[in-house]
Amino acid sequence: MSKEWKPWQTKKTPDLHCINCHLNSGHYIEGYTHGSNTTFGSVSSGPKEIFSEPAKVTEFASFTELIPNSSVSFNMVAISGGKFMMGSPDDEPLRKADEGPVREVEISPFFMAEVEVTWDEYLAFYAQTAAEGRSSDTEGLRTQKSSETDAISGATPPYGQPDQGWGLGKRPAISFSYHAAETYCKWLSRVTGKTYRLPTEAEWEYACRGGTTTPYFFPGDPDKFEKSGFRTKLSKNDTAVINSYIIYRENSPSKTQTPEVVKANPLGLKNMVGNVAEFCLDWYKPDAYAQYPEGILSDPRGPGSGEEHVVRGGSFLDLAGSVRSASRNYTRTEDWLRTDPQIPKSIWWYSDCFNVGFRVVCEFDENTGKL
Repeated sequence: MSKEWKPWQTKKTPDLHCINCHLNSGHYIEGYTHGSNTTFGSVSSGPKEIFSEPAKVTEFASFTELIPNSSVSFNMVAISGGKFMMGSPDDEPLRKADEGPVREVEISPFFMAEVEVTWDEYLAFYAQTAAEGRSSDTEGLRTQKSSETDAISGATPPYGQPDQGWGLGKRPAISFSYHAAETYCKWLSRVTGKTYRLPTEAEWEYACRGGTTTPYFFPGDPDKFEKSGFRTKLSKNDTAVINSYIIYRENSPSKTQTPEVVKANPLGLKNMVGNVAEFCLDWYKPDAYAQYPEGILSDPRGPGSGEEHVVRGGSFLDLAGSVRSASRNYTRTEDWLRTDPQIPKSIWWYSDCFNVGFRVVCEFDENTGKL
């Protein structure tokens, strides 16, 4: 795992102040409208049809979800269940101690999004649920008065540009908190009538590997791919393989990319590693695999409690060692809110993290054709 990049480390002053990083930093202030947010919540041009109903799923097969009251759709891939070895062996190049011991895991069938949640998708949620600063209820979900007493409200308006000026549309949505990602999943479940959530760490790795047992789901040696310090520069043939599948530090223009620039993994999923790292459902603990009971693990969901959540996949900021299938990371909530001037800190937007997003899974249950 490469050393985490922290935006404030590049500042000339040793003292951290919001003004060091950006003017008008922060999030929602009643009565104040930041100029760059006058159109926040709009989605990019797409099909003119406004969907009135979600996709109807009656069998275990890949499908295209339709977000009601929007023109936004996205592809869900049917992931057949099976067994795999989770984690990395002791001799895998660039492995970290928290990737073991290797455990045999059995996963039930589920659906997973072909790509990370895009800005188009997330802004459909924002446009329909924006909370405008309402206070949070005891369950951590924001509520609003509507014809539905249990309606879910979404994020307060962010200051600045949460996309960092890189563009919205099909790029992966970034800069929001784990709480915001969870709320999106709950909203998506509500409007589609299906069961959407974040993937478990085991589901994520199973889908990422796509039946492979090597460091990546494509051929390659992490030690040779990773270029840092005095490592020998690689030939074009060596880098061509990883460059065709992953957006990482060595080939990214220091920002996210749209899905079509990479090839899919064996299951048809794009950017499972690289581009942006992805939130998982599990609490993070470095010895989580060792704490499971002996034997084959069936659909494990991680520790029962914790302080930070698992992040998988690495990003455009990471070197090759951190975008292996078994590589693990975790949220740094306090660090990622360092320059947020609000008291209390925002529960919706990270001020200092723009390399993490998420992808949704949908459970194969009675709502999706399971008998």
